[in-house]
Amino acid sequence: MRRPKGVKTKKSVAKRFKITARGKVMRMRAGKRHLLSTKSPKRRRSLGTAVLVHPTDVHRVILNLPFSH
Repeated sequence: MRRPKGVKTKKSVAKRFKITARGKVMRMRAGKRHLLSTKSPKRRRSLGTAVLVHPTDVHRVILNLPFSH
């Protein structure tokens, strides 16, 4: 099937968010880039896990990923 003209995936959104098989939107946590020595090991581990996007922002993310669902 051909892609409709003018409908494109927002690549910056595609790199930051993933859509699960059930349609939930996942994101990585912020704060894992630098200044890690001041953070506890438990906090550093939790920063490495993905979490759900807040329900108020899910609609905006899905609008920018037209081919993900």
